[in-house]
Amino acid sequence: MKRVYFKTFGCRTNQFDTQVMMSRLKNFLITQKEEEADIVVVNSCTVTNSADSGVRNYINKISKKERKIYLTGCGAFTKGEELIKSGRVVGVFGHSEKERIDELLQKENFFELGDLKHIDKTVVEEFVGKSRAFIKIQEGCDFRCSYCIIPYVRGDARSHEEDTILEQIERLASNGFGEFILTGTNVGSYGRDKNGSLAGLLKKIAMIRGVRRVRIGSLEPIQIDEEFKEILEEPWMSRHLHIALQHTSDEMLKIMNRRNRVKEDLELFWEIAEKGYALGTDFIVGHPGESDEIFAEAYENLKKFPLTHIHLFTYSPRDNTPSALMRDRIRGDVAKKRYNMVKSLIKEKNLTFRSQKRVLQVLVESKKGDYFSGLDQFFNRVLIRSDLDLSGNWVEIYDYEAKDEANYAEF
Repeated sequence: MKRVYFKTFGCRTNQFDTQVMMSRLKNFLITQKEEEADIVVVNSCTVTNSADSGVRNYINKISKKERKIYLTGCGAFTKGEELIKSGRVVGVFGHSEKERIDELLQKENFFELGDLKHIDKTVVEEFVGKSRAFIKIQEGCDFRCSYCIIPYVRGDARSHEEDTILEQIERLASNGFGEFILTGTNVGSYGRDKNGSLAGLLKKIAMIRGVRRVRIGSLEPIQIDEEFKEILEEPWMSRHLHIALQHTSDEMLKIMNRRNRVKEDLELFWEIAEKGYALGTDFIVGHPGESDEIFAEAYENLKKFPLTHIHLFTYSPRDNTPSALMRDRIRGDVAKKRYNMVKSLIKEKNLTFRSQKRVLQVLVESKKGDYFSGLDQFFNRVLIRSDLDLSGNWVEIYDYEAKDEANYAEF
């Protein structure tokens, strides 16, 4: 049987999609080692032009070896045609076709993007090489932020069937998984097309035997309603939320075509932080129109937020988006300086948070060198020295040292 290696770029949604494809393979073997593969499936990201370049560079590198390369993921919509015409890949398929992967890998020279209304029916029972399970609960996005192309390659927001989600978690929990990460293109929109809600789904997930901790992917501030706030103190909720701000200047948020505003965001963050939560966000520096005055205002506002984590991006143009056509571009050296200022600020905030000692519930994932490694309920890395084999286990840490890069403990 031919061996297949999956190379996954980008977000957690892509990681889940890769697991769907793995679970659908019947006539092939899966390998975790690229060098052993006869076939490489590239699950691509296209969120920025540089993401496209990263995928293209990877394909160029591996195409020098004798193996077949197939392209899927968001990049199939933006670069698929070019790559198959140039002969660098032998097949291209869209999100809606990934459940047919066993059939598709048995043919060549095809370009099948499918549609942008598809919802997976596959129930994933195992996550290869993972200690935590990613569960995709929705697909697509109804927001139209000026810098983002994702709605055009993932489609409008649509929810997965609740029964399928719950069955998947039941099976994974019975296979030993205790932590579940709910993911999607725009997780907070879950249920709005089915007269349901994210909070309602979470309550049902919590009732499944074996579920110990639930994390949630990125939420929009306006999606955190009163029903969601009511479950924040439930013991199964991870004490970390990622709430996408993208910026902390109202002027910039208008340019970005965002729906959130700073005053309401700040009130929301403090309301949640006071319940003992670590809080992360997305933030873009260097977007067209980010003048010195706008950035200075945003940086001062950022100091007021109880943030502990950040996904920080220097703006990168994405072809076919409104932002790519905007003037008032920011020089690269200016954007880099702003990036480093924000990075240092949040790093300092994270260390301050970790220095306030709490009991940590850690799911140990792996061991490297002398230390076992895992994430606590606040989404912080914990490195543990122990004579016991802790891999895959849950441990409670009462004493640790908060260092720059992680928390260190003995067990």
